[in-house]
Amino acid sequence: MLAKKIAPNKVAVITGGGSGIGLAIAQVFAANGYSVVITGRDAKRLQSAAAAISSDKKKVTCISCDVRDPASVEKLFRSVGKQHSTIDVLINNAGVSHALAPVDQLPVEAWREVIDTNLTGTFLVTRAALPRMRAGGTIVNNLSVAAVQPFAGMAAYNASKFGALGFTHALREDLRKRGIRVLALLPGATDTEIWSQFWPDAPRAKMISAETVAQAVLHAVSAPANTAIEEIRIGPAAGVL
Repeated sequence: MLAKKIAPNKVAVITGGGSGIGLAIAQVFAANGYSVVITGRDAKRLQSAAAAISSDKKKVTCISCDVRDPASVEKLFRSVGKQHSTIDVLINNAGVSHALAPVDQLPVEAWREVIDTNLTGTFLVTRAALPRMRAGGTIVNNLSVAAVQPFAGMAAYNASKFGALGFTHALREDLRKRGIRVLALLPGATDTEIWSQFWPDAPRAKMISAETVAQAVLHAVSAPANTAIEEIRIGPAAGVL
């Protein structure tokens, strides 16, 4: 943990902030002076997460949101706007996976759930957040290594992440002249709950921690505006899994 708070009076909005990498990012950012807003579909989980992080010196707000639903996303940012005039950092972290299945056995419902959350959700949240962002702001899209490496049985997840990487690249070009940085977060195997969706017996002890990923995100976001950072790649040593 950084000893000196580096972001007084700045605001970070983190989707999927009730657990895993999103929660770890919320903890690290709050500890370093950010006012943090976490979102997710599970209101009770969000409230528990916010209560665990918040203190007299750490401000964390939780607002329920379904990133798949345009109306829910717009409601989220109306609520954020009542508390904060601008957003300095947006972390598009909300994501789901699916049980391993070849394409001919992958349910259409599972495909839609993953694409709607991981790809369309990232678009909807970004579109709603941008009017509240200014030059010097940063958007971080959590894509996972699945955005650049295909895996058998993971067609929907891979498609959502490959698509989100393409969206990230296009978004960066859109926002370059506005002075808003766009970073692709590509973590390798990280010890989070998502493994239960497709590999319950995964060797989590060999993975990196969510806090390690969070510290890398904070470091990248805190870099000077003219720093040439477009991707954050971090993961366990090659071959450990």
